[in-house]
This record gives sequence, C-alpha cells and structure tokens, in this order.
Amino acid sequence: MILAKVLVLVMCAAATASLEGERELTDYSFADYISEFEKEYNESDNTMRETIFLQNMRTVVGQNAKPDKNWFATVNRFTDWTHEEYKNYYHSKKSASVGTTKAQLLQGDQDLPDHVDWRETDGVVTAVKNQGGCGSCWAFSATESLESHYAINMNATAPVLSPQQITSCTPNPDKCGGTGGCSGSTESQAFTYTQTAGVTTEKDYPYKAQTGTCQTDKIKPVAKNAGFVELTPNSYSELMTAVATLGPVSIGVAAEAWQFYGGGVFDDDCGYDMDHGVNLVGYGIDGDSKYWLVRNSWGGSWGEAGYIRLVRYGDGKETCGMDTTPGDGDACAGDNKPRKYCGQCAILSSSSYPTDVSKP
Repeated sequence: MILAKVLVLVMCAAATASLEGERELTDYSFADYISEFEKEYNESDNTMRETIFLQNMRTVVGQNAKPDKNWFATVNRFTDWTHEEYKNYYHSKKSASVGTTKAQLLQGDQDLPDHVDWRETDGVVTAVKNQGGCGSCWAFSATESLESHYAINMNATAPVLSPQQITSCTPNPDKCGGTGGCSGSTESQAFTYTQTAGVTTEKDYPYKAQTGTCQTDKIKPVAKNAGFVELTPNSYSELMTAVATLGPVSIGVAAEAWQFYGGGVFDDDCGYDMDHGVNLVGYGIDGDSKYWLVRNSWGGSWGEAGYIRLVRYGDGKETCGMDTTPGDGDACAGDNKPRKYCGQCAILSSSSYPTDVSKP
C-alpha cells in the first residue's frame, strides 16, 4: 500500500515543473538508495529501513509535486531515518547569549547591497564540514566564523581550524546550551575560550566526532580573537548589516524541518524551537524570493552543496513565534522561560561573531 501511494505521488511529481538542481526520482528505489549512500544492514534492519525509506519518499515526492513550490526535497543520508533519529543527530543546543561580550551595536540605516555571498571573496570561506553524529554544531559554527574573520582581518586565506579543539576544550560550567562537547554548548562559550587559548588547525587536532578530553599537546594556536559581539535578538537590520559589512555570522536556527531539503528557497513552516548552530554567509534574491544564505555542518552532499537558502521577508516583515523549550537552544541549566524568536526557522534568534581575529 505504501509503495503504491509513493508511485502515485511520483507520477504527479513528474508532471510538475522541476526547479534547478532537482533530481528525477520517478524510478528511484531502496536498492538505488543503498547503493548510492553505501549503507549496509542485516536482513531485519534492512526491512525496517526500507519501510522508513518508503514513508519518507512520500514526503519527498509530495513536496516536489507541489506546482507552486519554491524548494525541492531530495534523497540524502537521512532518507531511511525516522524523524526522531534525524533530530537526535543534529540536536546540539546552540546559543550565543552567554558570556562576556565586547559591546558594539550595528546600525542598519546604511545602504546595503542586494546580494552578499562571502564564498565569492577568495579565501574567506573554507570547505563545508561535517559534524557527524556529535552535537557539536556550536563548535563548527564558531570555528567557521573564526576562520572567515581571520581571513578578512588579515587579508589572507582562511586557515582550516579545529572544531575538535573547541568541542573538547571549551568549558561550560553553567551548562548553557547543554553539558558541553557533543552534548551541546554555545558559540559565545567558544569565543570566550579562544580569546585566551587561541585555536589550532584541523591538521594538528583532527576531528573525531566525540567529546573526548582536551589534549593540550595538540594545540598550536594559529588564530586568536580579542572578543566577540552578540547582536540584539530578533534584529533584522543588525544581522543584515553584520553579514554584509563584517563577514559571516554564527547564528541559531530551528532545523527540525530540514531533513529532506535538496535546494531552492526554503519557505515551509519550521517553527521557532531554536536547536541548531550554523553560519550565515550572505543573502540575496532569487526571482521573487529574498533569502538568507546559510552554511550547514552536515557535509557537502546535503542541501545545496552543504548550504540552505531560507526565505527572507524584510525588516519589520519577519514572522515571530515562541520557543517553549529553550533548553533545546540557548538556555542555561534551570532556565525554562519561553522566548520569542523571529525570522524563518528562528534565524534572528541568536547571532554572534568574533572580533579582531589575528595571529596569537
């Protein structure tokens, strides 16, 4: 029955105009999926995974069958995972609301370009990374901002820095955003740590996708920040100005609805439960849709070569909602008060960047 419904949806999808980059999945089978993503299961698990795959394919082809869609779904390594498995994979309790900051408010009344993409400036943005099955996206988001701000400040090619050092060594005494390491922390905690310790390269301190213990003998700092700035929560103008004039920004988002994103401008409901840390590298306009350009840490095979474009409505036009489970996002231990966040997928919720990044 499930397979029959999937085939009906696929037939509908075939009659719908495809977006740029959208794959033809009419004849795509579970065997194709196993081969493409090099998965291996025993007989019992194989049956279970195929059932999940077929259920998820209904969602994929259903999205792609919509005649007025702005984004398309696709197959990826999450297509034979339940939604709970997917949430547990990335769930890292990101925050940028704790710690000592260098006070600096950005004014949004200046003229900004219609298009910003820091990937277009040579040497500023490193290759997409993959956090694996560790809730360390906060460390990846901080690492990526440090890399890019070093490149911009030093007029040099960004060094490939170590998210493992930040994951293993960053203190989190108040349990903000989680209990530390793969169980979650905050970019502000990371930026506070690198102010004094600096950060070494990925080559010297390779990523292991586990919390581990801090191995100080591997730390040979090549970059260090003087401080960091937190933007006013829910300020569209500050975030636009920061990413346009200063560089990539570490941000918090609600990523629960991203499981099958393949490309286009994502405009579906994703709620305001901020639970993931990523990197904002720009913004732009695609046809009638304004968007934010976001770098994820799930590898280059996810989304648009590791990126997602989120719909952007404009200053004073962004929708808002309540995050009723702040412990999944920016709360420290014991703080359960709901918070109001704005922007698609709560993109205006929590934003920060390091300052004066240079050689130690």
